[in-house]
Amino acid sequence: MKSITRLFDLLDLFRDEYGHKKHLFLSKSEGAWHALSASDYVNLSHRLSLGLLELGVTSGTRIATVMANCPEWNLFDMAISQVGAIQVPIYPTISEENYHYIFTDAEVEYLIIYNQETCSRIRHIVKGLSKIKGVYSIQKVRGVPLWTDLLELGRRSSRSFDLETIKAGILPEDIASIIYTSGTTGRPKGVMLSHRNFVSNFTECAKISDFTSREKALSFLPLCHVYERMLNYVYQYLGMSVYYATALEQVPQYIKEVRPHTFGAVPRVLEKIYNKVVLEGRSLTGLKRNIFFWALRQGLQFELNRANGWFYETKLFFANFLVFDRWRRGLGGNVRLIACGGASLHPRLARIYWAARLKVLEGYGLTETSPVIAVQNLKPGGVKFGTVGPFLPGVEVKFAPDGEILCKGPNLMKGYVNRPERTSEVIDADGWFHTGDVGELVDGKYLRITDRKKEIFKTSTGKYVAPQPIEQRFIESPFIEFILVLGEDRKYTAALIVPSFDHLKSWCRIKHIPYTSNKEAVTDKNILHRMNEEVNRINRELGQTEKIKKFRLLPDEWTIESGELSPTMKLRRKFILEKYYNEIEETYRSPEYNYREDPV
Repeated sequence: MKSITRLFDLLDLFRDEYGHKKHLFLSKSEGAWHALSASDYVNLSHRLSLGLLELGVTSGTRIATVMANCPEWNLFDMAISQVGAIQVPIYPTISEENYHYIFTDAEVEYLIIYNQETCSRIRHIVKGLSKIKGVYSIQKVRGVPLWTDLLELGRRSSRSFDLETIKAGILPEDIASIIYTSGTTGRPKGVMLSHRNFVSNFTECAKISDFTSREKALSFLPLCHVYERMLNYVYQYLGMSVYYATALEQVPQYIKEVRPHTFGAVPRVLEKIYNKVVLEGRSLTGLKRNIFFWALRQGLQFELNRANGWFYETKLFFANFLVFDRWRRGLGGNVRLIACGGASLHPRLARIYWAARLKVLEGYGLTETSPVIAVQNLKPGGVKFGTVGPFLPGVEVKFAPDGEILCKGPNLMKGYVNRPERTSEVIDADGWFHTGDVGELVDGKYLRITDRKKEIFKTSTGKYVAPQPIEQRFIESPFIEFILVLGEDRKYTAALIVPSFDHLKSWCRIKHIPYTSNKEAVTDKNILHRMNEEVNRINRELGQTEKIKKFRLLPDEWTIESGELSPTMKLRRKFILEKYYNEIEETYRSPEYNYREDPV
């Protein structure tokens, strides 16, 4: 395969090796899928580059893209990179304050937006920023030029731009993109990533799978985030067809239509898929219900490499034939590998997905590391449940005395834009990046993440509590959608809980309990009693300092748009603690504990 050292070298790969491909990038509009071919990709990217040069874009010009997942995202990615400009991808639904901050901090000169909704969010912000010279839109927006105007500008280019000479002058170490962290705490930081950072990561990650150019991927996590962007490059490197969903609510239908062989997900997505399967199983009756939950029990016992023996494997065969096959068909029938990152997936879930012949490969990394540091693979010994796999080849890792994960390698960022002091705080004098995550090495080979260093807190009794493993255990429950563990400088551990309202409605229907609204549900005595039983059940599996002694049910669903979740669906703890300050205080003021087995 052709050597790649810069992002736009992917275009040479498509010209030389995948030029025959007619369906490379696909998106749906007006009820039909529309395809961009490999030759379209090469030619349109080239023309867009000329259009950008006509605008006056030069090496180092910052161009922000505020776009949904779509084929045009790739065109601009390549066009921007091969003229030496710098792409600043921005999540479409961040706050106005963060838009203004990023546009200013990154010194953005041009904007590529997606539609009218995006325009409405940023129009008045852009008017107040004199540095922004132009805005272009993918879809029609009144008063905003279309992106195709740039194509036409490139087609009519009368200047003698030598694009090949410009490309030859771009080095692997040059900055390709500035990605602003999603900001679970504080203001986002602009991470400067070079061509080499991206290329070193996605070329190694591409070796993990056995996919070929004949297979299909579905892309629905935001491309502005480094995780999905890296997967997008992997798909391209392997010549796969990529189908794009512009919104999460499209995914269930698109999976059935596209029948992809792979997709990237965060643990919450896999949890929701599993909970939906369980919810359907609970609606069964008689023998069918018994067979369904028998199959789930087999799945929870799954071990790799047929370690459970022939009798278990025989039972698993029938579990797949009778139950899991329907699950796979619900995902289109072709999925055989799912990339999972952004947070830890509970081993119980990983086992049942593998038992259902849906191979989930977990990985770990950060925006600052482009992103993968460690990842599971399909080689013998490449997966161990409860870990994120071996270290990616080329990435060096060691542990600080307190267990913090440190790394260095070709994937490590060049630093934070305009923040040299913050860069020197996280990259020490020896070049080691301090991730802020605590972990350990298992069996001398596999990385296990135990918690975020900054999120471990100490109770007023002097006991340290790591909240993430506790939260991970609780959200396994079909009754719990989200949970935030509390307890810093408090006498005991408590929690805010957002119930799974769909599951509650189903439970109430079975129990003949009226369900009127989420607000009334969280104060209903029957529901509170059932949730208390669920919390106590899980508490019995936890250590004394980890047990949830009190909890508060919340009627509000936590979303990316409402601010409680980051774009990768991580809890934004600082935001939640501030938003629910009064509820937290009320929870701790009450004299009674929910957990009766551990009285004070």
